[in-house]
Amino acid sequence: MTIDLIRHGQTAANEAHLYCGRTDLPLSPAGRSALMQRRYTPPENCRYATSGMRRAEETLEILVGNVPHTAIPSLREMDFGDFEMHSYAELCATSAYQLWLSGDNEANVPPNGESGVQMRRRVLRAWQSIASSGQNWCIVTHGGVIADILASLFPSEGRNRYEWQCAPGGGWRLQQLGGQWTYTSAPIQMEEIC
Repeated sequence: MTIDLIRHGQTAANEAHLYCGRTDLPLSPAGRSALMQRRYTPPENCRYATSGMRRAEETLEILVGNVPHTAIPSLREMDFGDFEMHSYAELCATSAYQLWLSGDNEANVPPNGESGVQMRRRVLRAWQSIASSGQNWCIVTHGGVIADILASLFPSEGRNRYEWQCAPGGGWRLQQLGGQWTYTSAPIQMEEIC
């Protein structure tokens, strides 16, 4: 079984370094252009899925065309609550933001949002269903989602969520061999179109 986890292409929020989870943004012009310059080869006979968010839907269509696919809302990015669509520079002096960053940042809940722990639980429930399907998949989702899946599959590597994240439009290829998951040693390489 082969499962490709692909991060959506770049958005205006990525470019401006804003927290963006629940906001349903499209790809930016630069993000669309970057994806259109590349070609991606999915696993054979795979099923397709996205988080259902516009940026993931657009990425799938650019990379593989208008294919039948499933939207899996549990694979959406973290809900940053009141911090959504704001930058560190905008938030750093606020007490609510400082409280969120203090102590166990993964367990802390941003006002009107969800914690990293809450997100991980919903993501891993969806992952279990996908991984037990016995089918090949191409899933276009979000950086935090991919990081949570990889950190749960490979805990002995000791990487945190930021070390597992790939650039917008990149991803990881996972393969299950003899009941064990392996991954490519580098994010999926999309071939440049000449």
